[in-house]
Amino acid sequence: MSTIEVAAERPYPVIIERGASERLGELAGDASRVAVLHPAVLAERAERLAADLGVPASLIEVPDAEAAKTRTVLARCWDRLAADGFTRSDLVVGLGGGATTDLAGFVAASWLRGVRLITIPTTVLGMVDAAVGGKTGINIAAGKNLVGAFWEPSGVLCDPALLDTLPRADLVAGLAEVIKCGLIADPEILDLIMDDPADAVRPDSARLTELITRGVAVKARVVSADLREATSEGTRVGRELLNYGHTLAHAIERVHEYRWRHGEAVAVGMVYAALLARRLRLADDALVDRHREVLAAVGLPTTGAGAGEWSGLRAAMALDKKARGAVLRFVLLDGLASACVVAGPDESALAAAYRELGGDA
Repeated sequence: MSTIEVAAERPYPVIIERGASERLGELAGDASRVAVLHPAVLAERAERLAADLGVPASLIEVPDAEAAKTRTVLARCWDRLAADGFTRSDLVVGLGGGATTDLAGFVAASWLRGVRLITIPTTVLGMVDAAVGGKTGINIAAGKNLVGAFWEPSGVLCDPALLDTLPRADLVAGLAEVIKCGLIADPEILDLIMDDPADAVRPDSARLTELITRGVAVKARVVSADLREATSEGTRVGRELLNYGHTLAHAIERVHEYRWRHGEAVAVGMVYAALLARRLRLADDALVDRHREVLAAVGLPTTGAGAGEWSGLRAAMALDKKARGAVLRFVLLDGLASACVVAGPDESALAAAYRELGGDA
């Protein structure tokens, strides 16, 4: 078992071990009632978890993936909590992938101005990214995650056994966030993958568990140092570091109405960031090649083919959360585990990097 402490305003543990989901009762404490938000495919597991707690339970089924992160679904969750008499002494549990835990976190943050939250991520993406760090939110038509709140969980239970039935494409997509952690902070992650890429995508492998643990450790370290994403500048990069590759990725997701898996979009977004960094004479050929090599090794995309018209993507990037006013900002690398923030890069460099990516700028 690995337990990683996140040094938030209310510190909390991230427990990583096979069977960790069965430890919900240890973290639930004296909750009077529990609400478990879950997708339909996890209905039986949600029922078992609620039954094991032995308190009244509200099982709230939500749509799959990004379809869960809407104001309509959020309002439905609020209405259910009101109907069931949910109070400040009660507990919200998010059981599912990153979208489910994002939604559950915002439900917990907004109900009665904040009730306790425990997340049980069931995907690699959820374990390494969405469930840890206290960012919660939903999407609106203008963009992804534009409405939300910072709300730390009481604990996170990462159970690799839950990955055994995860579709391979979803597992591979989640590894994009793991690889991101390797590029921005822990290059050993990249070596672990390249030593045996096939083993890295086996849900029951010790290698995958170590990759997840290392990814969580990176995120916990970055988040603990910058809980509320204070503005970064130059080489002083705080929590924005975790957004590496996400500027183009979120634009791809929005333009394609979330038909792209998040991890696939992040993979392309990271290659784009590396190409842009090379255009701006920050990165060398070896760093660009390293991006492509490790992403391709596990089956992630590395080109922008089919990613949409540049004009539409550029307009979508203007709504990136890192932007300040009309100035677009990028987290870029000038070496492995060495980052900087570049504000207002030249428009011709942005378009040229996208052409190099294989897009249609």
